[in-house]
Amino acid sequence: MTDPRELRVSDSERDHVVGLLHKALSQTLLSLEDFTTRTEAALAAKTRSELNAVLMDIPGLVNKDTVQDQRLELRSVLSKMRRRGRWDVPNELVLRCDQSWCELDFAVARIPYQLVRIEFDVRAAHVRLKLPSESMLDATALQVLNCRYVNKVRAGQMPGPQFVLNGKVRGGTLTITRPAALRLGSVMVRFPLKLDRIGD
Repeated sequence: MTDPRELRVSDSERDHVVGLLHKALSQTLLSLEDFTTRTEAALAAKTRSELNAVLMDIPGLVNKDTVQDQRLELRSVLSKMRRRGRWDVPNELVLRCDQSWCELDFAVARIPYQLVRIEFDVRAAHVRLKLPSESMLDATALQVLNCRYVNKVRAGQMPGPQFVLNGKVRGGTLTITRPAALRLGSVMVRFPLKLDRIGD
């Protein structure tokens, strides 16, 4: 499993840290020279550990915008369950499906976390995950037993969130894909033809 400290950071995360450095400068917690050096390091940071390093020794600095951890449990028994569109994704999901049809479409969902954990408790169900185009996947801890398992998400470093799967899938099917899509400004065009607005 990838160490969360080595996950890649986004431009918005870098900009947020620069804002915190501005705050520290205004409170005279940093000299102008130190502020300049740390800002350059923040803008050049590629991983979470590199970005956090510019803040760690600044006394009294509180990040009020830190997203709180959230947990969501989804249950489906002899039924159909679907999450898609601009839904809010927690950093921890528990999926309990028993003889059901379940789809979790993350393609244009709001994901404020760099790491999303999904725990499976699935029996004889048909489950489909659609991950964002720029995302990573770690399914090494997932146990798949007597199940048709199709994973079309290639491994590799991507700038988006990392999905970590664990738990058990017993019977049925599990399919993991990314959408065939093209982003045009605030609209995502998916194939077969479907439009999703991705701006808030």
